[in-house]
Amino acid sequence: MPEFFTVLTPDHALARLWDHLRDAPQLETVDLAEAVGRVAVEAVSAPESVPAFARSTMDGYAVRAQDTFGASPTLPAYLTLAGEAPMGRPPTFSLGPGQAGLIHTGGMLPAGADAVVMIEVTQPAGAAEIEVQRAVAPGENILRVGDDIQAGAAMLPAGHWLRPQDIGGLAALGLIRVAVARQPRVALLATGDEVVPADQAAGPGQVRDVNTYSVAGQIRRAGGVPIRAGIAPDSFKALSRAAAAALAQADALVISAGSSVSVRDMTARVIDSLGAPGTLVHGVAVKPGKPLILAVANGKPVFGLPGNPVSAMVTADLFVVPTVYRLQGCRQPPPGRAVRARLTHNLASQAGRVDYVPARLDYNRAPGAQPAAEPVFGKSNQIFTLVFADGMIVIPMDITGISAGEEVDVRLF
Repeated sequence: MPEFFTVLTPDHALARLWDHLRDAPQLETVDLAEAVGRVAVEAVSAPESVPAFARSTMDGYAVRAQDTFGASPTLPAYLTLAGEAPMGRPPTFSLGPGQAGLIHTGGMLPAGADAVVMIEVTQPAGAAEIEVQRAVAPGENILRVGDDIQAGAAMLPAGHWLRPQDIGGLAALGLIRVAVARQPRVALLATGDEVVPADQAAGPGQVRDVNTYSVAGQIRRAGGVPIRAGIAPDSFKALSRAAAAALAQADALVISAGSSVSVRDMTARVIDSLGAPGTLVHGVAVKPGKPLILAVANGKPVFGLPGNPVSAMVTADLFVVPTVYRLQGCRQPPPGRAVRARLTHNLASQAGRVDYVPARLDYNRAPGAQPAAEPVFGKSNQIFTLVFADGMIVIPMDITGISAGEEVDVRLF
């Protein structure tokens, strides 16, 4: 059958879609404990210094560093104990020349101290005296005020995807409420007379709805809120009505199936009826997933994914997931995990497209830390090729094949 669409590279296709999207996400304020994985919509600067006081990073003795210069096991320095720094309170003593104070990890340094001697290089020399067997430099084994972050310093830029360590940093600053982008609601509409709900027995000629659930998982992991909009039959009127209703309650729409060039496939026409400018891309240079549709309807992104489960997940990963991050104002989404592996079988490809091949990683079949990548061969309508795989081998656009034994990039799930 002749193909009537012109394919674009994945990067060009995504850029064309994004050129028509609004940049300003809607915001909401959430508790810090609920903010991991969300996107900060405002830049955050430190309202105070951390730490707010000079503190010890070791168990030992607070000292004036100059009093330890030249100390060694054969010629120790002798210091008089001036007191013990309590935990959680300021010390009630200060250090003068030749004095030291017992201190614990995290304790506040007494006035006059500028270093801590580890307890392992000291020993008692009397009731109120210690000998120091190794010299320390000023600043050694302590944190000064603002060593972690200075008051007023930039901490997070707007559009930053919040990681667990970011949550810890905000907690250290006492920022327990965070302005984040509202999670975009993405409606998922399956199509096809042969598709039945996943909780229903599939009769002869029928298949359960796989894509709604797998793509919903990808959307949720990217910070979106998937909305299952049901299954529409192969009818232009019914599909148009269902698509319009689904898009009305969401920030984006994913229609699964019906994107190939066929007399029965009407997804592009339905999408064009939803709003301007309509279809922007129909066909991308990837395998599987070539007949993908990218569109915008009155400011909302609309995706027409191929119906085969592998094709749907590949194209959702390449186009839906990045767009979900963008709708949250995330300018630098978390990088996808990938590993270098050594291919176990020859793989054919075709120049002019990017191929994605499911692969299982085996760390026992390859020497050293580099795993072996064993292709999981199958058709794009076989979801279990992905279930039994650890990731996808990426064959670049300008490659016509890869031989067994060569290194490949594997994009992990």
